[in-house]
Parts: sequence; C-alpha cells; structure tokens
Amino acid sequence: MKTNKYILFCLFLLYLAPAKAINIPKDENKYVTISGTVKDKSDKRVLSYANVSIAGSTESTVTNADGEFTFKVKEPVGNTTLEVSHLGYANARIRLKEGDSDLSTVWLTPSTLMLNEVVVSGRNPRELVEEAIRKIPANYSTVADRLTGFYRETSRKRRRYINIAEAVIDLHKTPYTQDAGHDRVRILKGRRLLSPKASDTLAVKLLGGPNASIYLDVVKNPDLLLSPEVLPCYDFHFEEPTAIDQRPQYVVSFTPNRKLPYALYYGKFYIDKERLSFTRAEFFLDTSDRYKATQAILHSKPFGLRFKPVEVAYQVNYTNHDGKTYLSYVRNELRFKCDWRRRLFSTSYAVVSEMVVTDIKPSTTDIPIREAFGKDQILSDDASLFFDKGFWGNYNIIKPEESLEKAVGKLRKIQEK
Repeated sequence: MKTNKYILFCLFLLYLAPAKAINIPKDENKYVTISGTVKDKSDKRVLSYANVSIAGSTESTVTNADGEFTFKVKEPVGNTTLEVSHLGYANARIRLKEGDSDLSTVWLTPSTLMLNEVVVSGRNPRELVEEAIRKIPANYSTVADRLTGFYRETSRKRRRYINIAEAVIDLHKTPYTQDAGHDRVRILKGRRLLSPKASDTLAVKLLGGPNASIYLDVVKNPDLLLSPEVLPCYDFHFEEPTAIDQRPQYVVSFTPNRKLPYALYYGKFYIDKERLSFTRAEFFLDTSDRYKATQAILHSKPFGLRFKPVEVAYQVNYTNHDGKTYLSYVRNELRFKCDWRRRLFSTSYAVVSEMVVTDIKPSTTDIPIREAFGKDQILSDDASLFFDKGFWGNYNIIKPEESLEKAVGKLRKIQEK
C-alpha cells in the first residue's frame, strides 16, 4: 500500500527557486468585469466559495470568503447568462444586459429539489463508494484536457499575513483512465509578496504550491482515499442528502477504523445520485496522534523548534460539462503552532491555498518538462507587481477578500519604509 505520507510530502515542500512565467499570446477580445455578492435569501448571510459561471460554458470562478466575486465576460454581454450555484442551494441564473457591471446581491434559496428521491435505505455506503469508483472511467474525461486556473496561497502568523502568492496556471490533465504521473502545471503569470520582517521567517518546509491541483485530485489519485487497499481502513455511513448544482447527492461520511503507522483521514464524499460520480470531497487529516500528523505534513524544521499540527483540511470540487466530470476547485487549510524550547508561549500559523479552474479546453499538446512547475520552485517574488491593478488582464481570478486587500496595503507600507 502506498502511504498517504508520501502523497502529502509532495504537496508541502517549501520551494527553493523562482518559477518563470510563460509568454502567452495576448487576448485581443474586449471584456466587461461583472461583480456582485452572493447571499442566502433566508438569513441574508454571505455564501463563501459559491461557483459563478457562464451558463453552458466551462468559464467560471468562485466567490471569496466575503461572498464577493468578479467575473470577466467577453463583449457583447447581451446574450450572456451567469449561473451561480452553491452546495445545498437552488441555482440562480442572471441574464446580463449591455452596460451591466455591478449586480449588487445575488440571492440563493436553500434547495429541497428532489432530495426525497435520494433513497439510502437498503444500500451499503461502502458499496456505493466502490460503485462510484468503478464508474470513474465512464463519468470522467477520457481525453487529455487543458485547464486554466487561478491559484492563491496565503500564510498568516497569528492574524497577520506574512506571505501572499498568486498565479494563473496552465494545467495539463491526462485522461482519468491514467494516473496523475504525467499531469503537469506551469505558471502563466504569477507574483508573490513577503513580509520583510526577519521575525516572520519560519524555516519549516511545509508550504504547498500550484502542484496541489494535481495531487489533491482524489479521483485521479486513488491512493489518497479511494484505492482498494485504503478503503478497508475506513467505516462509511450515510448522512443527510443534499443538492449540488440542482442535482441530488448522496452524502457518505468516512472515519478511520484502525491504527496504522501513518495518519489517516475523516470526512465526506458527495456522490451524484444519477451518475454516481464524485462531485465533492471534504476531508481532514487525523491529528490526534501528533507524531503521525507531523510526519504526514512536515518535511523538515530547524533544530529545537517544536511543531504541533492543529488542523489540516481539504476540499475538492468537481463539475459536469457535456456528460463528463472535471476538476473545478481545490482548497487546503493548514493550521499549526510552533515554539522554541525554553520559550513559554507558542505562535499560531495558518496556511491556506486554493485553486479554481476558470476554463477547460481539449489538450492537443503536453506541457514540456522544462516549463512545468517543479517541487523546488516558488512563484515570482517581485513585490512591485502586487500593486499593479491591471496585472491579471483578462484572466479570471478569485476576488481578494477585504482582509487580504488590507494586508497587501500594510505590507506595501512596510516595503516602502
């Protein structure tokens, strides 16, 4: 059995050399930027990480933690319809008109669509998961695809941001009938902003990178959660059904049922009732054994530094297009504490990385190895680029939340001193 420790080791290496951006031909089309905030119609709360897309297309983005989004739409916009979806809600469709830019608030209504049709009595949850695994070749892309995505990674010391990295990535995905060994990522455009304070430097090697969009694809990488060797390590249970993109979903939770030399996970799978495809996975690393959890996520640390994982959380979303399922969103959140021996108090850190697929097209060529983002690389650290409002051009991104925009302003002031 391949250990999960090996897979996570690939994810959290601290990269050492700068990545080079690729020169991409300029898009001559004119775009209009549409913005808005997505909220729950019943209780008025904002809805984080809702999917925003052009109906009938593969172009999309997600809302930020404040429920806000920006979306670049090609002119003319008069025949364009935006579709907004979120777990547990009915979709909203907004027909755009010429001159639209600020949609203000998009209201979503909690969905009860056909949930009564999700009959779980008499079914074995593990057998359902195994059936969904067998249907992967039929449900997921059987050809090579090219995904454009937006990646963001932030690090905080206590509540203060000390590192912000962003990039538009080009992801070559081989068919889901193959493993991920030949999937590759390259950086089309990237930037990075670091705190210049020496006290903010923590030499633990665990930060993730754009390659997480390859390794965290649990359907393409069954060794993480879905291989025949891994499944017996978990107990499965049915949870309350829900809807995603107006399609009824089975919800199957899983928890470890044995002790192994390495840490396991607990979480939930969301499985489309009709297609039996995995549409979402939410899972957490079991941190009850500090040593095992540390072995899973920490590559190295300075001598004398004590490292304590607090929470390691993952979310992987998939979307349907023309009868096939594709990767659409990946999020990883890592919280941990560090302290030096002989010091009374520890310091809390949080590392969050997320990647949203903004477009999907057939892939006719591979990404050359020399251009692929490697495990020994980081994004560009040209801080001046962070203050260029037009830096992303016509690429779709995840709108930065208010706290992140304030953090960029504070780091700018420190840089200018």
